Amino acid sequence: MVERRVTIGWAEGLHARPASIFVRAATASGVPVTISKNGGSPVNAASMLAVLGLGVRGGEEVVIASEADGAEIALDRLAKLVAEGLEELPETV
Repeated sequence: MVERRVTIGWAEGLHARPASIFVRAATASGVPVTISKNGGSPVNAASMLAVLGLGVRGGEEVVIASEADGAEIALDRLAKLVAEGLEELPETV
């Protein structure tokens, strides 16, 4: 299991537009990814309803994880997206 602990960089948290950006990026990563609040139960990062259901606010810490081969690069890119509140998945980290 590979995981990254990240502080949410979007001021509004994972709500509406930022959640949509994250879900699209998680889906495009090509590996199955989960996201959870620190200490919480993980949910499918490719599910908009599941991600919104976490109720993550700006500045809160989340855990992004995957058990897939090659997940390190995908998680690094997702972590950068979340931490910096970017509008799209970065090409490199």
